[in-house]
Amino acid sequence: MKLTLSVIKADIGSIGGHIQPSHELFQSVREHLAAHGRKLIVDSYLSYTGDDIAILMTHSHGSGDPAVHRLAWDAFVAGTSVAKAQGLYGAGQDLLKDAFSGNVKGMGPAVAEMTIDERPNEPFLFFAADKTDPGAFNLPLYLAFADPMNTPGLILSPKMSKGFRFVIMDVSHAEADRVIELNAPEESYDIAALLRDAERFVVESVWSRASGEQAAAVATSRLHNIAGKYTGKDDPVMLVRTQMNFPATGEVLAPYATAHFVAGGMRGSHNMPLMPVCLNTGTSYFDGPPLVSCAGFAMHEGKLTEPVDCFAHPFWDSVRARAADKSMEMRRQGFFGAAMLPMSELEYTGITEKLAALEGRFTTRAEAGVERAAA
Repeated sequence: MKLTLSVIKADIGSIGGHIQPSHELFQSVREHLAAHGRKLIVDSYLSYTGDDIAILMTHSHGSGDPAVHRLAWDAFVAGTSVAKAQGLYGAGQDLLKDAFSGNVKGMGPAVAEMTIDERPNEPFLFFAADKTDPGAFNLPLYLAFADPMNTPGLILSPKMSKGFRFVIMDVSHAEADRVIELNAPEESYDIAALLRDAERFVVESVWSRASGEQAAAVATSRLHNIAGKYTGKDDPVMLVRTQMNFPATGEVLAPYATAHFVAGGMRGSHNMPLMPVCLNTGTSYFDGPPLVSCAGFAMHEGKLTEPVDCFAHPFWDSVRARAADKSMEMRRQGFFGAAMLPMSELEYTGITEKLAALEGRFTTRAEAGVERAAA
């Protein structure tokens, strides 16, 4: 059975700054979906990570369907009305357009979709991140789909041994989608060379070379490319199919134990570790740290089971503790060096304005030897 998985996410308001949406706001989005989605979608699931609400929907209308996207957009618009009435911070922040225009791509919300032939059993993972950007998923995807040190299935499974195709987007190219397709394992060094620059090159999707099936889909939009100014970090979502021709669930989850450093945290302008958290967790320390949640599902004919909270297991408590230690250690460095993002990635203009103001005060000294020669 051919089905589409669609995740559409937006920050439309939160309590106490960038912490988490209110219960009333969250419920208003849920109620809109229930009231208007019955005849359009097969099933849905709603969650929040930090201050972002994500809507997971299953349906038979294909990726980019206007009606499905409109359903999510209108749900976020309804939620924004509640956020404004409650005086929540950043009400409607990610809704960058005044009117829906057929597809939410380019309108602010993050989107990850894949249309699949549903397997007899269809396990998949739904990841949502807050206070970071799409490049946060680069390292986990590389390790899960290209590194046998992380994923023994790459050498144990005959079909997985054929490798995976990575579709990588240059997200700094604002005019259009600029992508490249590279195959692992043959081009794994080329893939690594691109993915190390997570602020520019981002995995958009991963495909099985054995079956041609899509394995992963990532939201790759950059809000400042859309809005022309900083409106918050991009806070991506991702779908990953697991088992059989794809990595096992544990192989996909394992890379998050690294709590690797990503762009994010306070004012979207710092490097901090990505902390795996339980579903429906708000933010705290330094407007972060960057968070990632994961809900595991099984699906049959588009109907979802209840979610399994993949990062709620006691194992991840020690990872969270280490991520907290890494966060505090990096913050001891303040604004200096690697603690803050490079100038090209700073999302606020204060430093660039200071540099522009100071530019005229620089002088060029003549070398002493040159002065003597002139005399």
